[in-house]
Amino acid sequence: MPEILTASQMRQCERAEIESGAVTGLELMERAGESVVTAIFSRWPDPGPSQAVVLCGPGNNGGDGYVIARLLAERGWIVACYAYGDPTRLPPDAQTNHDRWAQIGAVLPWDDAAIEDRIDEMEGGLVIDALFGTGLTRPMPEDTAKTWRGIYPRRFSNPSGPRPRFVAVDIPSGISSDSGRNLGGAFPADLTVSFHRAKCGHYLDPSDGPDRPGGGASMRGDLVVTDIGLPQHAIADAAQLIDRPSNFLMKQAGHKYSHGHALVLSGGAGKGGAARMAARAALRIGAGLVTLACPPKALAENAAHLDAIMLNALPDAYSLRGMLGDERLNALCLGPGLGMARAQEMVPAALWGKRATVLDADALSAFAEDPSVLFGQLHATCVLTPHPGEFKRLFPDLAEKLSGDDPSYSKLDATREAAARAGCTVLLKGADTVIADPNGRVALHSATQDRAAPWLATAGAGDVLAGLITGLLARGFKPFDAATSAAWLHVEAARSFGPGLIAEDLPEAVPQVLRALMAQG
Repeated sequence: MPEILTASQMRQCERAEIESGAVTGLELMERAGESVVTAIFSRWPDPGPSQAVVLCGPGNNGGDGYVIARLLAERGWIVACYAYGDPTRLPPDAQTNHDRWAQIGAVLPWDDAAIEDRIDEMEGGLVIDALFGTGLTRPMPEDTAKTWRGIYPRRFSNPSGPRPRFVAVDIPSGISSDSGRNLGGAFPADLTVSFHRAKCGHYLDPSDGPDRPGGGASMRGDLVVTDIGLPQHAIADAAQLIDRPSNFLMKQAGHKYSHGHALVLSGGAGKGGAARMAARAALRIGAGLVTLACPPKALAENAAHLDAIMLNALPDAYSLRGMLGDERLNALCLGPGLGMARAQEMVPAALWGKRATVLDADALSAFAEDPSVLFGQLHATCVLTPHPGEFKRLFPDLAEKLSGDDPSYSKLDATREAAARAGCTVLLKGADTVIADPNGRVALHSATQDRAAPWLATAGAGDVLAGLITGLLARGFKPFDAATSAAWLHVEAARSFGPGLIAEDLPEAVPQVLRALMAQG
């Protein structure tokens, strides 16, 4: 899984290489500008000389912009370069590139009306956003936000004819590179070109209300990550981007018990559908056996729906402890359709058994009044799978921090803290699903842009995800690996099926996904 970095981690990479003497900041800035121009003409093959408006900020992102302006001008482009802030107070490397540009072109003062008029006059061409980049931690200044509001309609004013293409240098200005939060006034790009590693904010999308329209994942457009010559070694504590499941997803030779026996607990009569979907998902992903345990009054109903999945009556927690005397039952799933009262009874008995255990839905909400009661019973082979509302009930202080004033605090940070507190793996659901283990390892699966699967927003989809994790745990996957692989498979199954998906379709789409993985080798 590739790394994604915070702004601080990226600065550390650059600083370490500069301090070692291997490269200068000026050389890195030149490489960055060159890589943006290369990415532009790869994305939109050069039609010959054209026009560009380059918006340069007061820091090193602005320095990248001056390099881009110069390189485009050298190709014969007509370039208008606008400087935000005092261009005589730039950082040294940015100042050098400002001066290099000034030898061949004008540095125009920031002027909302002039910028808007210039873009209006362009037929096609580019608008380069080199304003603030990854370092921004506050809302866009009002004068730049005003400019964005003025030029935004130009993206769509002539849908049948040429329009300017908007290119963000490193990240769209106004987006936190750590959390993906829209800090206010952020502007969407057609193409974002980032350096060395993608940033967390490229894939996080906390657009959860009208006061936070469009997060980083939805604002960045196409993302290109370019190599600017920094060492490729791993970064301590870096988050990982889930781009495919574990290499051990395919079954190996053996009999059914060598692939594990999963136990899924169900609610009462009329409440078994969620648990049945979880059980079917566990079986589809390769658990050798799956048993659904339900109250005696629900036996007939569940028997009418189940064939390959076995069925047991489970009247009370004492009976569950008895079932766990069978050591071949090696993975449990509690929560989908379980009911609050039954969850409060069954969860302690399940955790007593020290099996790999997925707790979802009712198994989490049942302990909302005092989460410490749950946390005191959890063990390292548990996986909690809350959606944002359940996460808020279990970790109210972390949810408050996540919606608070610090834009650098991200969903990655909150999930990592939650896993440390719970002492087990936590999967926080969403289009940007985050998985963390208690040792600080954290990974992100982003179902946005080319991996978007909006039809997953349907009742029961989370129950299937819980079942996929349970099935992988039964097969012997470590909790973190089971959760990350299941998150990828869940989305891939939805994308494979396509629009019209309902939750029952997800387990049936898994074989097609597995066949495609086998074909890839």
